[in-house]
Amino acid sequence: MSIRIGIYGYGNLGRGVENAIRQNPDMTLRAVFTRRDPSTLHIQTPTAEVLHVDRAPEMVNEIDVMILCGGSATDLPEQTPAMAKLFNVVDSFDTHAKIPTHFANVDAAAREGGRVAAISVGWDPGLFSIARMYSGAILPDGKDYTFWGRGVSQGHSDAIRRIEGVLDAKQYTVPVETALDAVRSGSNPDLTTREKHTRECYVVAKEGADLARIEQEIKTMPNYFADYDTTVHFITKEELDRDHAGIPHGGKVIRCGRTGAELQNSHIIEYSLKLDSNPEFTSSVLVAYARAVARLNQEGVTGCKTVLDIPPVYLSPKSAEELRKELL
Repeated sequence: MSIRIGIYGYGNLGRGVENAIRQNPDMTLRAVFTRRDPSTLHIQTPTAEVLHVDRAPEMVNEIDVMILCGGSATDLPEQTPAMAKLFNVVDSFDTHAKIPTHFANVDAAAREGGRVAAISVGWDPGLFSIARMYSGAILPDGKDYTFWGRGVSQGHSDAIRRIEGVLDAKQYTVPVETALDAVRSGSNPDLTTREKHTRECYVVAKEGADLARIEQEIKTMPNYFADYDTTVHFITKEELDRDHAGIPHGGKVIRCGRTGAELQNSHIIEYSLKLDSNPEFTSSVLVAYARAVARLNQEGVTGCKTVLDIPPVYLSPKSAEELRKELL
């Protein structure tokens, strides 16, 4: 039986989810929900409906999993708990510091509705979280290091675009090469947040906007820019479209650990991603976890889960027997 998917929000992430569903024969896109006028939205799946978000409650019996594609700054903290009362849901909430609060809110809502919710699904948080967990369990005497970029952060770009006076923006996270080299040497350096990354912002301001205020709001924004050396470039819309059209990203999780009676042997575990399209890759992760959420729901599970709670076997369309034969 095909898993019926709903997409809540149709920006870069929502379009990526639609493409990913087409690569998974066990899934069907049932509907796309938008805050815009549905008649103005043109999707690629002719069999799916396009509906206003206000009509989502009408589709409770038509959708197995709702994939929420809003931004972490203001959308998902409200949307995910609201939808988790009605649907099994998956979101990509990526404000690391606020995940415990978001988890608690979504867990309460999902349990109230008898649903399953998977939050903070993507590559970080998400796949990188799993890499950190596995590596720390294997090398308990050691340190984790996570580097992102150079690439466009969708969440940080979205946070800038929500500042008054900003028309459009792209934000690049850039690893500091000297810090990366120090980690790979196995010396287990102590690095501050500021020493590991810089942030580059390319901002298109509205005509007459206060540029000094916008720059100050960006550089002092908690959880996003306040802890980093941040550079803000004000450019035209034409320059942004010409020079910053893509959404590449990637990163590395590195665990440096030691074993032996005298801790004399050094080991480095490195997991890396290089992505041509951040939203399309993130969308593919969301769709795989939608499969897991549907399976958990069929087993009678309720409440909120993260990637750390969900067994890998639930992500694959293949059976456990096939996976044991092909991958072990």
